[in-house]
Amino acid sequence: MFRLKAAKALAIGSIAALALAGCSSTSDDKPAAGGDTKGGLISLVTSPLDNPYWTTEANTVKSEGEKLGYKVNVASHNQDPKKESDLIDTAISNKSVAIVLDPAGADSSIGNVKKATDAGIPVFLVNAEINESGIAKAQLVSNNAQGAVLGAQQFVEAMGSTGKYVEIKGLSTDTNAEVRSSGYASVLGQYPDMELVQQETADWDQKKGFDKMQLMLQAHPDITGVISGNDQMALGAIAALKQAGMLDKVVVGGFDGAPDAVTAVGAGEMAYTVVQPVVDFSTAVVEQIDSYLKTGKTGVDNEKQSFDCFLVTKDTASEWVDFQHKG
Repeated sequence: MFRLKAAKALAIGSIAALALAGCSSTSDDKPAAGGDTKGGLISLVTSPLDNPYWTTEANTVKSEGEKLGYKVNVASHNQDPKKESDLIDTAISNKSVAIVLDPAGADSSIGNVKKATDAGIPVFLVNAEINESGIAKAQLVSNNAQGAVLGAQQFVEAMGSTGKYVEIKGLSTDTNAEVRSSGYASVLGQYPDMELVQQETADWDQKKGFDKMQLMLQAHPDITGVISGNDQMALGAIAALKQAGMLDKVVVGGFDGAPDAVTAVGAGEMAYTVVQPVVDFSTAVVEQIDSYLKTGKTGVDNEKQSFDCFLVTKDTASEWVDFQHKG
């Protein structure tokens, strides 16, 4: 099991003031000579902070960074590549010693990572990858393929290996969305009595998940399953199913391990969720930044690093809190 490190909960208000910041480059090059990084600024640019997953990511990076003596500022690009670019510009002008980026897009974020690197600031990616290696110092992500297989296997069990189902996919520009969907298909395609009747994209968003679920229920009122790319979309689907009086007839599976989803699993409203170890890799990225700034090396051999996911069912829901196992 991954190393679980507690990160103190920080109020969203403490990360709302968005000033960002600049220092060194390439994976094996040491930071610029004479660059005293103690008390320097780490800038985190991440996804919407109304999602508990990304709030936990932000709180963990901020808490762990401050423990090591850094200032940490957090801003959200809200999945907008242009806003991400502007925030990277701000981080550069504010002379950050490092940038932590949860990319807005696998392709669209490449130029922003290059821009910061060219300015002499090391960039570390968390949660999502870009489609290019050798620019960022590290890319730390959940093992989405492994997690998707875990979830799909549990979905099959909950469905009794038969029935019509729909899929709600995440943001199309996010590599994680396609990896999870492909992982689901690799398992579910082995069961001829399980029929995928519709896929919709809801951009990781709960309200969009609700809206798309309503549309799919109109087209396929006889479905018995919903497999979702994340918990927020699954929770939106649950709300739509409740409104239609169908929740007791439909299996819903999620992905992330968000607190509300774990509660829903424990209550029997959601069949399962898959925990992404966001606290673990958010802690690890700060440790690697600190190592790189002090030694010129991250202390890890591989740029791309994968952290295994964990299945949560009704039997184990009480063991999980805030994306961490109580043990």
